[in-house]
Amino acid sequence: MQKDLLTLMELDSKDVAEILSIAETMKGRSGRGGKSSSKSKGEHRYRLNMERLKDKVFVMIFQKPSTRTRVSFDVAIRELGGYAITLNASDIQLSRGESIEDTARTLSRYADAIGARVYAHNDVERLARAADVPVINMLSDLYHPCQILGDLLTIKEVKGKLAGLTVAWVGDGNNVCNSLIIGSTLTGMIMKVACPKDYEPLQDAVNFAREHNGYVEIMEDPKDAVRDADVVYTDSFVSMGKEAEREERLRVFLPRYQVNDDLIAMAKSDAIFMHCLPAKRGEEVTDSVIDGPYSVVWQQAENRLHAQKALLYMMLTSAETRRGRGMKRVSRTRSG
Repeated sequence: MQKDLLTLMELDSKDVAEILSIAETMKGRSGRGGKSSSKSKGEHRYRLNMERLKDKVFVMIFQKPSTRTRVSFDVAIRELGGYAITLNASDIQLSRGESIEDTARTLSRYADAIGARVYAHNDVERLARAADVPVINMLSDLYHPCQILGDLLTIKEVKGKLAGLTVAWVGDGNNVCNSLIIGSTLTGMIMKVACPKDYEPLQDAVNFAREHNGYVEIMEDPKDAVRDADVVYTDSFVSMGKEAEREERLRVFLPRYQVNDDLIAMAKSDAIFMHCLPAKRGEEVTDSVIDGPYSVVWQQAENRLHAQKALLYMMLTSAETRRGRGMKRVSRTRSG
């Protein structure tokens, strides 16, 4: 497993399967949350040594507001026996001109991992390049990898599998859509993205899918995407940082790209509806859909916690292994 998680492209199919398997085990042991409705069975094949994460420190930097990311990561590291330190950008010297690189080098001396929720993806890339410890993208303008790990866990729970399922994305080809294209490719799902012209997903994500034998199709008509889909997914038409475009975006997206009863009825009868939240009810989705029988959004929100616990476990134990190997190499060099 690579040191950092910035887009999901850092993972391969085996990494994703491992994270989901660990997440299933951790969720089964947690005793929290609502009904799983899980069709997937089986314990993770490795015994998890939870003591390995005791007293680990995870520092989180927030440029953007957060509910699910902040709380789920905080609870995740605490349930693993570690500690979370939460910093708003205004709390630290970044707000007074200290460079991202100097911040990364400093935090690397205090923490075992760093998470960042940023406006510009370049900021988290700079943080990762300069840091000696793992860096997790907790959301940027281009990607949202942690959201997708929770989403994949949810789909697997409900459907019992991932490979071969069709996911219909309706609306803005945003950061969540970009990472979902990558996640679908890594798990063998088919992805159909319906979005207006000039609101397509990032070409880098589409290229990744095509270079790794993934199936992604971009179209304008949401009916073509949703027809016979196993999963219907949408997100806010006006993402954080795009508020100045609100009036124009609503004009472009409504009413055609709203997920309502008529649209979701075109999916399979056992399809599920997903939304990463927060939802703008009455815009991208109606109350009748998000509160209706198709919806798994609260299960989806809970699974952010379990997937992120698994991610932290994988990344921190991998980092520990890398450090151990590095110390052995240094020792051999000195003794030689």
